[in-house]
Amino acid sequence: MSNQLSFLLNVWQKGKLDTDWVIGTVYKTEGSAYRKAGAMMLINGYGQQFGLLSGGCLEADILLSARKVMRSRKVLLLVYDDSDEDDWSYQVGIGCGGKVYIMLQPLTPKNDLSLGAMARELGRRNSGIYHQKIGALDTYFEVKSNSVLDHSYMELRSDGEWLLTPTNPEPHLLIVGGGADARPLANLASELGWHITLVDPRVANARAEYFPNVKTIIHELDGRLSRYIGKEKVDAVVIMSHNIEIDAKALRCCQDTDLDYIALLGPRHRFKRVLEKALLTESQLTTPVSAPAGLSIGGQLPESIALSILAECHTKIYKNQSIQLLQI
Repeated sequence: MSNQLSFLLNVWQKGKLDTDWVIGTVYKTEGSAYRKAGAMMLINGYGQQFGLLSGGCLEADILLSARKVMRSRKVLLLVYDDSDEDDWSYQVGIGCGGKVYIMLQPLTPKNDLSLGAMARELGRRNSGIYHQKIGALDTYFEVKSNSVLDHSYMELRSDGEWLLTPTNPEPHLLIVGGGADARPLANLASELGWHITLVDPRVANARAEYFPNVKTIIHELDGRLSRYIGKEKVDAVVIMSHNIEIDAKALRCCQDTDLDYIALLGPRHRFKRVLEKALLTESQLTTPVSAPAGLSIGGQLPESIALSILAECHTKIYKNQSIQLLQI
């Protein structure tokens, strides 16, 4: 199950009319805590939870409190203090040693707390900021396509305290090459909740039955792919077709696009051959290429290589968001 916000909202939208729902939000922490401010969880009347507000240690008690919120239709504020010997969380031995403040808000057909607007914009791969008034049902969602903060923060206004949480669509990974070694990469990215596109012009490769977690399969390697990368807001591209000509075409399609990460499978001397075939020099690349792809973690199997590539990709994507924070 994915903990990405898009997944949580999709589940809620499918069942929002079938039963009661509550949204739980961490709005403040002190000291050590598994989840930070802005973490969200959705709970329904069937006792199902989607997402996490802790490492799993607080969820049982949160579910009981959510039942009360469903009955009362009122906001409930919870505090779990693992440093207080008299607190429930300390007595059950959670062990983080911090203090977690959680707000539970009821969702109703008349007031979806702006989750519908948030889901719609995330579906369009737009970023934004979710505003929640602490202790109340006042919320709104603001689209912010550029320079979105990468952390939540509290803002004191004339009418009280508000939590502002940046929301970003899950990373969009485009994999060029639909061979057997691309499967663990697609599967692992799917476990992270990422959006995945697969590209391979060879009819024997990139078959849907081998890639059940891939949403889109493309067989063209031309200007249409370049436009797709921009239109669908692709964040990262991993080129692993094991074919010099296909890799070169893919690399050319990545030029003049806004990408956080490009990786090319194979040794350094192969990268030079791909550059030559693409009629490019390394200095002309609009995004630096990681070649060989991935972090050096010592693995040789496809699963280990997939892990090394996604670890490096993850670092590039989220490090870039942190850099944006410094530039605002």
